[in-house]
Amino acid sequence: PILANSTLQAIRGMNDQLPAETGLCQFLEQELGSLLQAYGYREIRFPIVEKTELFKRSIGEVTDIVEKEMYTFDDRNGDSLTMRPEGTAGCVRAVLQHGLLNEGVQRLWYMGPMFRHERPQKGRYRQFHQIGAEVFGLSGPDIDAEMIMMTARFWKMLGLNDVRLHINSLGNAQSRNRYRDSLVEYLQGHYEELDDDSKRRLLTNPLRILDSKNPDMRPLIESAPRMGDYLDDASSAHFTELRERLDAAEIAYTVDDTLVRGLDYYCDTVFEWITDTLGAQGTICAGGRYDGLVGQLGGKDCPAVGFAMGLERLIGMLATTREVVQNPHAYFVGVGDSVQIEMQTYAEKLRDSLPALRLTVNAGGGSFKSQFKKADRSGSELALILGEEELAQGIVAIKYLRDSAAEQTTVAADELAGWLAQNLKI
Repeated sequence: PILANSTLQAIRGMNDQLPAETGLCQFLEQELGSLLQAYGYREIRFPIVEKTELFKRSIGEVTDIVEKEMYTFDDRNGDSLTMRPEGTAGCVRAVLQHGLLNEGVQRLWYMGPMFRHERPQKGRYRQFHQIGAEVFGLSGPDIDAEMIMMTARFWKMLGLNDVRLHINSLGNAQSRNRYRDSLVEYLQGHYEELDDDSKRRLLTNPLRILDSKNPDMRPLIESAPRMGDYLDDASSAHFTELRERLDAAEIAYTVDDTLVRGLDYYCDTVFEWITDTLGAQGTICAGGRYDGLVGQLGGKDCPAVGFAMGLERLIGMLATTREVVQNPHAYFVGVGDSVQIEMQTYAEKLRDSLPALRLTVNAGGGSFKSQFKKADRSGSELALILGEEELAQGIVAIKYLRDSAAEQTTVAADELAGWLAQNLKI
C-alpha cells in the first residue's frame, strides 16, 4: 500500500504536460499534420512496443541507441521487447507486414511518443514526441528535395527564422565502406589525440566520430578525409541535383562533411535543420535516405527517405513567441434553479449551430456572484446570462468580461448563434 505521506512523482525525464502547455503542442500537431496531408501524405499508426530484434537489425547493434539507450524488457512469454526509440523502423515493419509496397509509392506520416534512456536535459527527454514522414518507392533527388522544401515551409508557417539547413551525402554502401577504411586509417594515425568516446567508436562506428561534440576534437575532424571525395558517379549526381533543386527554390543550405547521422541505415542524402536558440540540443528536424533498410528487414529492395522532428524542441522555440488561446469564448451563467435545464438545452443548440464555439456551462450551482467569478477565472471573452426574467422573455443577456468599455446587451435566444458567430468571428 502507498503511505499517506509519500509523494509519487513522474519518472525522471518523462514529463507531464499540463493543460496550460498542451495548446501549443496541439497547435503544432494540427499545423504539421495539415501540411503533410496537403503534400499527399497519409497518416499511419503503429505500436509503441516492438520486438527488440527490429531495432537491432535496423538501427545497428553498435549504435549508442541500441547499446545504451533503449528501454528493453522480457515479457511474460520470454520475448525481448523494446519501447520504440524512433519511428522509422516501426513504420518499415508495418509497411512490410501489411503489404503496402505492393500498392505502389507510399507517402506516410506518423506522430507519437518515443523512448530513450538518456541523461535528461533541456530539449532531450526520456519520453519525447516526434512527428515523422517516410516515403517508399521513389529513388530520385526530387523526393529528397520535396521533404526539405516541406519542412522549410513549416518553419515559414511558424515564423521561425533562426533555423539553418545542413546537408551531406553518405553515398552508397560501397563508397561508404571505402571512405570508412580511409577514415579509420587516418584516425589510427592520430590515436593518441582521440578522446575516450572516439576511441570506443573507432572500433564500432567510426563515422560517428565526425559528429563529436568535444571541441578538442574539432581540429582533428576538420583535417579528416571527406566523404564527398569517395562518392561514386550515381551518388555524386544525386547530390548535385538535390542542391540544384534547393537552389532553384531559394532554400539556403550548408554542405556539412561531418553530418553523418547516428543510425546505420542512412545512405546518400542526409540533412538536419539546426537552431542556436536551444543550447546544446540544436537539431529540431533530421532525416535522410535509407534505401537498404526495407531489404535488410526482409522485404524486396525499395528506395526510401524520411525525416522526424521533435515536438518538445519546437515547443521550446515557440513558447516565448507564440501564444495559443484555449480559453472559452463564452461562459454560460444560470441564475435560479428553474433555468438550469434550459441553460444546458440552449448550450447544446449553440454547439449544434457553432461547432467551433468554445463554451463552458456553469456546473455545480452557486450564487450569481460566485458564477461570475468562475466566468472571469475561465478567461472567457463573454458571460452569457440566463435568469428567470430572460427565460420568460426569450432572451439571453451578454456581458463582456475583457472589455470594460463595452456595454452589457441582450440578444433573442433564437438569434444568439448568429450574434456570436458575427461578434466572435467563428
